[in-house]
Amino acid sequence: MDPDRRHLALSLYGLSGSGAQRRMLTLAHAFAARGHQVDLVAVRSHGPLLRELSPLVRLVTLGPWQPYLLEGKNRRGRWALTGVPALAHYLRREQPEVLLSTSHFSNVTATWAWSLARTSTKLVVRVSNHLSRSLTHTPSLRRWFELWPMRYFYTWADAIIAVSKGIADDVAQVTRVPRERITMIYNPMITPELQENLRVPLTHPWFTPDSPPVLLGVGRLVAQKDFPTLLKAFARMRATREVRLMILGEGRKRAALEALARKLGVAGDVALPGFVVNPFPYMVRASALVLSSAWEGLPGVLIEAMSCGCPVVSTDCPSGPAEILDGGVYGPLVPIGDDAALAQATLSVLDAPLDAERLRARAAMFSVDRAVDQYLEVLLGSQ
Repeated sequence: MDPDRRHLALSLYGLSGSGAQRRMLTLAHAFAARGHQVDLVAVRSHGPLLRELSPLVRLVTLGPWQPYLLEGKNRRGRWALTGVPALAHYLRREQPEVLLSTSHFSNVTATWAWSLARTSTKLVVRVSNHLSRSLTHTPSLRRWFELWPMRYFYTWADAIIAVSKGIADDVAQVTRVPRERITMIYNPMITPELQENLRVPLTHPWFTPDSPPVLLGVGRLVAQKDFPTLLKAFARMRATREVRLMILGEGRKRAALEALARKLGVAGDVALPGFVVNPFPYMVRASALVLSSAWEGLPGVLIEAMSCGCPVVSTDCPSGPAEILDGGVYGPLVPIGDDAALAQATLSVLDAPLDAERLRARAAMFSVDRAVDQYLEVLLGSQ
């Protein structure tokens, strides 16, 4: 066996298409392409990302030992309990050299299972969301249930990776893990396949040459993304010029967003086509991508849009946008929840868009190769 070939396991909830899951899939493919043995360990093996899984990566489906507990709300939280025995069994059986997990419940599950397995596997957890901001939007009882495991279990990890400087600082504050134990690595966003994906034909009638400008929002239809502020900003813009808004994503706030669009009188110029596996053909044709989030980790959609040459506007939310846009050099930053400021900034971008090549050059700093080099240094540095 090649001594440079290592057995790496990447643990996540499923393949539904969230940003964290996409990044883990990218890492799995990149690790495998460099000759490592890679397992993608998930509780749910179905989802739109399944068709993108490389044959070089082995998918290991854990499956909870009490499937009915996953019904209803907060399925991921329940899996944090039901998935532990299966993951511990996997670790004892397969003995991977490294286990990398992502997202809160997967991180808690991974650390708990790792402690039960009592193997020599190195444990690394990846944090991609702003924990303190997320906790402020969580009911008090559930907040305690999430905060306590962070402070207890995260200290067990051999290493912690945060996807932005703001996230690294926040993790240290929330978990009380010393800041020097947390490594910041930007997400692997710019892949070799991106150029191929953005060339895919798009036949949507809104993107014909004589159509009005289209503004794009991308993300799950949840409170974190604050799409109501985007809709209100769009209504302000629509009152002054002909423009359209398309939001790619799915989630439990769909009905509320559709109702708000009707209330604002802009429903005819708003489209919510649902989750799209390949958003790049939309980004390359949109006049601007607008991020209205209340909090983030490192919003990949900003980087992806810039890599397509699409101008961007963002809230200055914690954390990530200010780092990506260099404090506003590569796109305006506006206060969270301020629809008037968001409308004004977006109109300014429509009137004077930043040069596409400057945007692409900025996005290139978030390349897969750069991120993978840094990840492997953390994962295998002391192996």
